[in-house]
Amino acid sequence: MQSPRCLPGLVFLLSVAWMGCGGGGGQEAPSTTASIVADVGVDLDGRVIRIGALNDVSGPAAAIGVPYAVGKRVLVEQVNAGGSGLLPEGWTLELVEEDHGYNPQASVQAYNKIQADVLFIATSMGTPNTLPLRPMLERDGVVAFPASLSSRMAEFEFTPPTGPSYTLEAARGMDWVVDDAGGAENVRAGIVYQQDDYGQDGRRGWRKAAEFYGVSIVSEQAIAPTQKDFTVVVKALEDAGATHILLTTLPSATGPILGTAAQFGFFPQWIGNTPAWVDAFFKPTVIPAAVFAHYHAVMGLPFWGEDIAGMDDFVAAYQAHGAASSSPDFYLLLSYAQGLVEVEALRIAIESGDVSRAGYRRALRSMRDFTAGGLFQPLSLVDLPYQAGTRTRVLRPLMAEGTWVEVAPYAEPAAGLDL
Repeated sequence: MQSPRCLPGLVFLLSVAWMGCGGGGGQEAPSTTASIVADVGVDLDGRVIRIGALNDVSGPAAAIGVPYAVGKRVLVEQVNAGGSGLLPEGWTLELVEEDHGYNPQASVQAYNKIQADVLFIATSMGTPNTLPLRPMLERDGVVAFPASLSSRMAEFEFTPPTGPSYTLEAARGMDWVVDDAGGAENVRAGIVYQQDDYGQDGRRGWRKAAEFYGVSIVSEQAIAPTQKDFTVVVKALEDAGATHILLTTLPSATGPILGTAAQFGFFPQWIGNTPAWVDAFFKPTVIPAAVFAHYHAVMGLPFWGEDIAGMDDFVAAYQAHGAASSSPDFYLLLSYAQGLVEVEALRIAIESGDVSRAGYRRALRSMRDFTAGGLFQPLSLVDLPYQAGTRTRVLRPLMAEGTWVEVAPYAEPAAGLDL
């Protein structure tokens, strides 16, 4: 376990109305800190707020975890540079980081190491590493923002997600599958799913949507997060005649699965949940581009360079504070955008005069239809379970260009939302 890293910084935050409208607004921050309530992780005299991060920069999700860690650092560095307008001027952040290596027990140890020093956890990497924290988060009154879209995150007050769940992604993916095949009767569905809550989320959505359409699921293959050999998995899918296969996997499994299938001459349509992809796949030196000729992704999130509001501001922040430490990466973008949610709540808390842990939660729970300046689909954190979006879309990678094209637009799954 590495020692905590304290990185001073400021966060670029778009003032978006938190009572239902989309513009800035809110009250002005108190002119002095004398009237501000605070408890853990806040230095009122210095106007410094300490926030934590539980990363995976050494384990099986490191391909995601490393750029995800950089995304928060970019955001923090940007606001400490001053003039962003996202926090009241003069307030800064310290980022206290730990690496749990995608190990749930290590995640608990890392949380216990830093929780008494931080206001909230800005990143909790991975579903299996966040779920064991829930009793402690409730005990300590700490919000932990998960790098996870598990539906179980939305059920719990202290783990607000920032995008549609894996279950909704999987069900929307089945919409595209049926359309791509020209009808449910032409689909022989398969799935490869990780043996944890993430995997079960995707499996549940895939099954429910298959039942809705009358699609046969001919093969279900469970894998471990650390699994290396997928010969048996791919052979079982091929023997079952699977034509469209959902991957509820990590990138460390996605690449080898597709590579093994290509070696067998097995070329179904593959469709991955959000965490199945990493932008390093765009580099032919990692995996030959031909391996991804039949790959698609289903997600409710932006991709790097997409022509949407907020992208130019993000790229400018990355160029100023992140380009020296990371190449462009989807997870860096996602982490940064998640941080905009976190710091908007912090702005509200400061302006309300209460930056205690309870005050921060109240500020967070006041946010409605927040879009992070256009980077996210509208998400609302007022009610439980949290409504972090219901619409997802299907993308196809353009390997030579290093970007994506939309093949099915944002929509709610035809099977409905009660999945």
